[in-house]
Amino acid sequence: MNDEIRKLLFDVFLASEDISSFTEGLDLSAYLKNKMVQKAVEREFEIIGEALNRIKKAEPELLEHVSEYHRIIGFRNILAHGYDIIDEKLVWDAIVRHLPVLVEEVKKLQQ
Repeated sequence: MNDEIRKLLFDVFLASEDISSFTEGLDLSAYLKNKMVQKAVEREFEIIGEALNRIKKAEPELLEHVSEYHRIIGFRNILAHGYDIIDEKLVWDAIVRHLPVLVEEVKKLQQ
């Protein structure tokens, strides 16, 4: 694995950690009331999706170890381009259900 791929994996990990930090102690109701946290989380998900997209272009076989990477990249595209159709409940679901899985998969790839 080259240095650029390592950096991109680190970016995914760091963005995931930031999302966890931004949402620590919040439940769905509190998240829905806090626009600043929502926008910060959306930005970090954009970073995650963009980093995975760059990995896909450079070393696609690596992403075989990241479940649903194509959906994560698609999610990034919705956040970046479909700003007017974002469902914050789906974003919350991604934080709670899918982000922990991604973090574990990225940790394994970084080893």
